Amino acid sequence: MQEAGPRRIVSGDLVAFDTDMVGPYGMCADFSRTWYCGDGRPTDEQRKLHAIAYEHVMTNMAMLKPGVSFTELTERSHKLPPEFVEQRYGVMMHGIGLCDEYPAILYPEDFIPGAFDYSLQPGMTLCVEAYVGAVGGREGVKLEEQVLITESGFENLTNCPFDPALIS
Repeated sequence: MQEAGPRRIVSGDLVAFDTDMVGPYGMCADFSRTWYCGDGRPTDEQRKLHAIAYEHVMTNMAMLKPGVSFTELTERSHKLPPEFVEQRYGVMMHGIGLCDEYPAILYPEDFIPGAFDYSLQPGMTLCVEAYVGAVGGREGVKLEEQVLITESGFENLTNCPFDPALIS
């Protein structure tokens, strides 16, 4: 969760990016990936961080369909292991359109009863995301997918592969 700094990227580092870009017709695109740099093999810790972030995003995406309440998404969401809760991303999911917008699906620790007491509807677009990194840890993983809520579930709008070195 830090902007670029003066340290050079070296083989074996993880590098993450969060796109947040405005595209054609003013529509926002927002997805995140973390990549392993170099030809070597990621460490067990790097693969673990990626696996937790990946599971978090995929499990939360699997809940998406019309009629599911925002409260239910918070309550039934994938739970981050305790060591990653303090540095969690600001939201589990957020709306996306002309910018990052309504709704904000909060983590259980941040939930405000009644604040967003609505349900998913077809046509909504959401970004489902995770940051997994421990306080004092050397690295973290940021992943995010952009989806469209459809009549029967969701369509993943992100067309960017995950780093195979971190998946395997």
